[in-house]
Amino acid sequence: MIWFLIRRLVGIAATLLVICALTFAVFYLFPADPAAQFCGKDCSTERIEMVRQQLGLNDPLIVQFGRYLVGIFAGQTLGSGPYAIQCEFPCFGYSFQSAQPVWDLMMDRFPVSASLALGAAVCWLALGISAGVVSALKRNTWIDRTVMVATIGIAALPVYFTAMILLYVVVSVLGLMPLPRYIAFGEDPVGWLRNLILPWITLALLSAALYARMTRNSVIETMAEPFVRTARAKGLKERRVVGRHGLRPALTPVATMLGLDLGGLLAGALITEQLFSLPGVGKLFADSLNKADQPVIMGVTLLASFFIVTSNLVVDLMYAWIDPRARLS
Repeated sequence: MIWFLIRRLVGIAATLLVICALTFAVFYLFPADPAAQFCGKDCSTERIEMVRQQLGLNDPLIVQFGRYLVGIFAGQTLGSGPYAIQCEFPCFGYSFQSAQPVWDLMMDRFPVSASLALGAAVCWLALGISAGVVSALKRNTWIDRTVMVATIGIAALPVYFTAMILLYVVVSVLGLMPLPRYIAFGEDPVGWLRNLILPWITLALLSAALYARMTRNSVIETMAEPFVRTARAKGLKERRVVGRHGLRPALTPVATMLGLDLGGLLAGALITEQLFSLPGVGKLFADSLNKADQPVIMGVTLLASFFIVTSNLVVDLMYAWIDPRARLS
């Protein structure tokens, strides 16, 4: 297990390094001049050249990339002379638009995205797994057919369509919920919950439909395995056979998909945050794209990559607990 973990950590480090290099090369080889963006619209050519010199943009690309990597782990000094700025660890640079540290911008928005992602994940896991298990145990009955037809219909609904329908019906027509806005959990737990219910439902419906179909197929396949028939032959109750011997191994593909989905959501559900005006990492990324704010785009990309590869590692470590067969291998 220790060597497996070491190998995976090395792989994660290599993956993040490649992503960082590709992202850095893409944005710093764009026609847009970072010095001009940092300086602003009214800067003279001389001033832009001065900024380029202070930021080290005249250095070779490999030198700039090395300085960027060192800054992430040890901080760095941006600029030189009286205008030098000390960027503390972890340094992802400063936003060209707000002149604020990229790390601080992301961490200010992270609680919003984390609340949205984790709440939606709980919703779609509860709905999807429950529907999938019921459908599998009632295979080829009207319950099974109803659940499968419903999942097809829900999976066909785009996120933005679901969000607009919920806003119009629940907020405008019925007035059951307030127009969503983010309230910190520490300030008002009830307000935090009420304002995130609609975004959670919007994100959870599509994933719940996909998880229900996946769970159904996996449970049907697992329940036909010899070890399940052996458990029944021992006289165990059907609830114990399904819950302990059938459901846990069937959740392996669900856990794999959850690792990918949750890692991506933690980096920011861009469409949902835009539609509900939630100030999360996804909205920060969208605003930065519109303004070509390269340091922020790079920082969010690396943050998203980190959560995706880390969540996959966590899923791999969970396999031994979920499926005893993986523990034996």
